[in-house]
Amino acid sequence: MHLTFKETKEEVYAAQRVSKHISPHLHNALEIVCVTEGTLEIGVGQELYHMEKGDIGFVFSDIIHHYQVFSEKTSRADYILVPSSFAGVFKDKIQRYAPKYPVIRAKQIEPDVYNAIQAIIQMEEKEPMVVQAYIQIVLARCIGKMELVEKSCVGSDDLIYRTVSYVSGNFRKKFSLEEMAHDLGVSKYVLSRVFSKTFHRNFNQYLNDARLSYACTRLVNSGDTILDICLDSGFDSQRTFNRVFKERYRINPSEYRKLKR
Repeated sequence: MHLTFKETKEEVYAAQRVSKHISPHLHNALEIVCVTEGTLEIGVGQELYHMEKGDIGFVFSDIIHHYQVFSEKTSRADYILVPSSFAGVFKDKIQRYAPKYPVIRAKQIEPDVYNAIQAIIQMEEKEPMVVQAYIQIVLARCIGKMELVEKSCVGSDDLIYRTVSYVSGNFRKKFSLEEMAHDLGVSKYVLSRVFSKTFHRNFNQYLNDARLSYACTRLVNSGDTILDICLDSGFDSQRTFNRVFKERYRINPSEYRKLKR
């Protein structure tokens, strides 16, 4: 996921969905995950944390993270992503620090935290001021239960982290595996192995995933033409964009826009 907010900085993603494996990524949002069924593993930095029903995980902005599901049974969770500005008086902590242990167990969580999360999930239209109020209730109840440390202690300067950061910051530009490897100071063969072994896809597939995620957000939340979205997402032609989009989502961009709206 490569989440990009509109210029208003008030875009919100909130939904309950089936949990699945999501490759390492980062974004500038505060992410809150509450397990509602089954189990979920949340990876932050180089560590993996187990979550049971009722547990809540917090990923502060610009922290590399991923998700894995090991259970054969269905796993579901509430996923909320909001700009750091929604944290109110906690904004500075969200931007400067990160939880040393990002999961709060269900037995430590007050009922009004779950009520606030459900209120956000069930809102038909995400009203920014109301969402901010609920987010601050969640943080007021939970942030004191987490030990916060400098983000440099949670993230990592290894190649995986630098790879994710590079793609997240440059996917709207045109660049090759060779150029990326040069910028990161590694050989293209080493970088190619990172994509295949860690992300389970090749360079082009991972890069297209980032571009498609950005394009989907624009399709739903803007009135821009499909050609403008295509080019602004980093694709060199609408023909390529349509082909890659349909391979991924089984429908074309126009149909996706109508469906999601």
